[in-house]
Amino acid sequence: GTKENTEAVNSIDKMRVEPKADEATAVFAGGCFWCTEASFERIKGVTHVISGYAGGTETNPTYKQVSSGLTSHAEAIKVFYDSTIINYPTLVDIFFHAHDPTQLNRQGPDVGKQYRSIAFYNNEDEKNLIDKAIKNLQPQFEKPIVTQVELLTKFYPAEEYHQDYYELHPENPYIQSVSRPKVEKVEKKYKDLLKERYK
Repeated sequence: GTKENTEAVNSIDKMRVEPKADEATAVFAGGCFWCTEASFERIKGVTHVISGYAGGTETNPTYKQVSSGLTSHAEAIKVFYDSTIINYPTLVDIFFHAHDPTQLNRQGPDVGKQYRSIAFYNNEDEKNLIDKAIKNLQPQFEKPIVTQVELLTKFYPAEEYHQDYYELHPENPYIQSVSRPKVEKVEKKYKDLLKERYK
């Protein structure tokens, strides 16, 4: 299909929250979702990423509430993937390198519990894989990893204007100064795992 077709499909598709029959999902919170969404979208086997909110108790939170720190939610992303192409432990590894898991209740210039680091699991197997990853990765970090490991209860999609924000607003100063270096770091570290168009 042409680029236009793909973009048309993506815009209808971009608020999709439920996986298709052949997709698995993983949810992570690692600071501003503009950065983490863009990092995962570049990875082969990742079919869809949606930005949203998780880790809190409030129903249908808004960006205004979450970003003001008025809820118990964190900015999060839901990653949809084809497990025949990429596996869960690899996604967990990418998550720990796509942000700084040693920063408590913040991520760089973004300060507050809404920017805390959380790896959400859907079942005990995933929990064990996250715990194992933290243990194995800790020596690579000078400070303790403070990532929370939590059972995913509910993921709320963010407003449509947040989806694909990185791609749609390359001129945004925050994207240029904060997001781009993070995304480029992931592209460099996982260059063998990148989709063709990002190589």
